[in-house]
Amino acid sequence: MYGNLKICVVIPAHQENLLLPRTLETIPSFVDQIIVINDGSTDGTGEIASQWPDRRVNVVHHRENKGVGAAIVTGYCKALELDADAVVVVGADAQMDPDEMNSLLDPLVADQADYVKGDRLGHPELKSRMPLSRRIGNAALTVLTRWSSGYEHIRDSQCGYTAISSRTLRSMDLKSLYCRYGFPNDVLAKLAEVQARVVDRPVSPIYGSESSGIRIHKVVFPIFWLLIRSGVRRHIRQRLETSRLNPNPSSQVVHRR
Repeated sequence: MYGNLKICVVIPAHQENLLLPRTLETIPSFVDQIIVINDGSTDGTGEIASQWPDRRVNVVHHRENKGVGAAIVTGYCKALELDADAVVVVGADAQMDPDEMNSLLDPLVADQADYVKGDRLGHPELKSRMPLSRRIGNAALTVLTRWSSGYEHIRDSQCGYTAISSRTLRSMDLKSLYCRYGFPNDVLAKLAEVQARVVDRPVSPIYGSESSGIRIHKVVFPIFWLLIRSGVRRHIRQRLETSRLNPNPSSQVVHRR
């Protein structure tokens, strides 16, 4: 428990046999349940998770790789089955500081937010910790995500270190979320549809010697299309809502002589 909330941590894991142990051993003691989604790994990731000596660990196996978004959704659904009050997503690649989990959960405990995103771009050592190419790409996607979701205060749209309330999860159509690298952007668009309160909290950018699984040419255009689609839908929704509230904005009373 953290505050008055039962906490689940969801760990999407694909080919992470080297770094998953480091991630699991640092999960804070206040976490009630840990859900590892073995997303079609062939390197022993699933076996490591299944044999991990921590009774909090639950393992769900995808027989084939479905994508990080699909793995997180599977984790969300499992967390709801376990009656979690709040769910934190932690990458299996040991790039998220477990000591910063408290700051993500505090707004949920205080009922000041429904979804809390980590913000790496405000870190004072950002330039020395995050590669330039990632900073540029992240900044560009964040600008588009602000437009598409309406959350103009968001500074780091791509950070996967997040916390969400179970109440908010139940209000969303989880199965409709984008299943791959555009997942964090699509989540924000779907959160806007249910008028969720979203806040940023600073977290540390952590990069090791591992290689990124992201292939720019395969993800840029799908994410760009996803953001454009979400933005258009948001603006249409806003216009319809305005029309509903003001059905005859230009109507005038005509007085006959």
